[in-house]
Amino acid sequence: MTFLKIKNFSFFLFLTLFILKIQAQDTSRSVLPMNADWSFVKSPEGTLEVKNASWETVSVPHSWNQSDMHEGEGFYEGVGLYKKIIKAPETWSNKRVFIKFKGVGHVTDVYINNIHVGQHKGSFSAFIFDISPFLKFGETNTILVKADNTAREDVIPVNHNLFGIYGGIYRQVELIVTGKLNITTTDYASSGVYIKQKNVTTSSADIQVETKLENTLKKTQNVNLKTTVYNNAGEIVAVNLKNIMVYPQGRQSYYQTLVLKKPHLWQGIFDPYLYKVKVVVSSENGEKIDEVTQKIGLRTIEIIAGKGLFLNGKKYPMYGVNRHQDLFKHGNALTKEQENRDIELIKEVGATTVRLAHYQQSDHFYTKCDSVGFLVWAEIPFVNQTRKSESDNAKLQISELIKQNFNHSSIYIWGTYNEVWAKTTSDYAPVLIRDLHDLAKTLDPDRYTVGVSGKPDIENPNNLNTDVHGNNRYFGWYQGESAADLKPWLDNLKNNYPDFKVILSEYGAGSNIFQQAEVLPDKIDPKGQFFPESYANRLHETQWGIINDNGYLIGSYVWNMFDFGLPLWSRGGITKRNHKGLITFDRKNKKDVFYWYKANWNPEPMIYISDRRLVNRTQAETDIHVYCNVEDIELYVNGTKIKSVHTGATKVHYIYKGVALKKGKNKVVAKAKDNGEIIEDKVVWNLKKK
Repeated sequence: MTFLKIKNFSFFLFLTLFILKIQAQDTSRSVLPMNADWSFVKSPEGTLEVKNASWETVSVPHSWNQSDMHEGEGFYEGVGLYKKIIKAPETWSNKRVFIKFKGVGHVTDVYINNIHVGQHKGSFSAFIFDISPFLKFGETNTILVKADNTAREDVIPVNHNLFGIYGGIYRQVELIVTGKLNITTTDYASSGVYIKQKNVTTSSADIQVETKLENTLKKTQNVNLKTTVYNNAGEIVAVNLKNIMVYPQGRQSYYQTLVLKKPHLWQGIFDPYLYKVKVVVSSENGEKIDEVTQKIGLRTIEIIAGKGLFLNGKKYPMYGVNRHQDLFKHGNALTKEQENRDIELIKEVGATTVRLAHYQQSDHFYTKCDSVGFLVWAEIPFVNQTRKSESDNAKLQISELIKQNFNHSSIYIWGTYNEVWAKTTSDYAPVLIRDLHDLAKTLDPDRYTVGVSGKPDIENPNNLNTDVHGNNRYFGWYQGESAADLKPWLDNLKNNYPDFKVILSEYGAGSNIFQQAEVLPDKIDPKGQFFPESYANRLHETQWGIINDNGYLIGSYVWNMFDFGLPLWSRGGITKRNHKGLITFDRKNKKDVFYWYKANWNPEPMIYISDRRLVNRTQAETDIHVYCNVEDIELYVNGTKIKSVHTGATKVHYIYKGVALKKGKNKVVAKAKDNGEIIEDKVVWNLKKK
């Protein structure tokens, strides 16, 4: 095997390598970004050599499916090659050097200087390799990454049916350089520090810290292990210092307990207070050997059947949305800024909890959820279909999910599956689900597990194998005769399964903002080409009203926060798209239903006239729907106040029925008072002759 020779290196590359060399010498642990100046080429034959190849220079995050999974014909499913040249300083010869990939789709092989280092199966978790034995110190080294997004029977997800498997190094890459004795990096690419919280009250809290160490030196090392807890003002609030012996055989765990008096609790969106936990390993003379810092929010979470979720003993409002991580013309290769924008949009709609479907999402996103205060449902991509070959990979992915995200206080539940099927409790899927539940509870006894069914019967063989039962129900879309069919289904659960912890994990409807209708059909064909926005408006109004009044569910999650790519679909007038988002795929347009939930969930004063994009009309009379969360609302059409108003699905829903429109332009103005200040919304509709 040979690699294409790169004859010239840029000044920037040399400068970067020089800076990295200095960093590696100055600290006990160096984390070196490896995101710029990768060479990339597709390899349709799947080989490591591509004849007459024209390599392009890219930066990661990068996906080769950033456009073809969103529009056009087909998409590239196959191998892509990434190559990078680095210089390994001589000083690294006495250290350990790791390469960490935070996300590569879908199966990855890594080579250093023509030697195969290892393989990782799975698109969504981080993975790491110790590359110390393969580097030439004081020389240049070639890193080659072979990424393959071909769906496989032994790697979940096993197909592209529910969402596309994007190819590429779509999250950041870094080198981690440590000493020969280090806090482990290779325990499923976790931090090596696991923080448990026990006996948490407003009076005190016990923080139990497990630190995993590796010693690759020839002799036992006598070192100090110091764990310090800081409040968010940077003040030390607890310290534990112990002298330990680290043996040169095997990974070893060390445990420390710190007690906080009168802790400041993490209260979700109301007060997402975080402490910093710093673990430092040092020699007997005080020289720092290694260090890891993690953040933690102290809280208790309890789910009570039929009553709800209780955060620190108080019932917490579970206003939920699902989120896929892709973006139009970017695929899943998102920058931190783009992820931050998603967080802000979720915050704006008033959500308090997020289901990150259907796979592990970036560490940055979980970290932002910690600091914003969202409760997070995290899950693995065991979805849609089984192939009876994916058991080992499903167990790998749930282990990675839990270990890599163990310290994120926002995460309250681990998801084991979504819409896989079985006929008996002895079938492949239920057996695997029980194993995933047991594995999750072994790795993390303090969090709940959940599984999601697409079937209406709660006693389906797949169900009841986890702590919490999730159900996807699309009444008025895929199931039932109308949106209102949600109510008898929920009433049946409430009456017949009062001791079951149940979440409505998905509900919603397709909504294309470029399709509007004055007269709506009783039912939309969910596989058809007409998804008028107003149909989704009426469905969400009805169903949130039912959910809000029910009181039985632990929580509910709208499907979806954003439209997302679905390369095997052609529905709703736009191909390769799932249209059920509250916001369009490019994040440029908030649909009417976004404002419906904002009015119900976000206390910030607002008023909004729905069906506003239905500009050109032929009906002389129309119902006008206004969403407003303050009182003293007034509606004017062409300067005339409309007096007759009805309360809709919730108290923020105002319906003005049978309002007359005149030929030509009609100016519609909705006003309300908030503490003496006027807020208003305006639209102009055109009435044309039939």
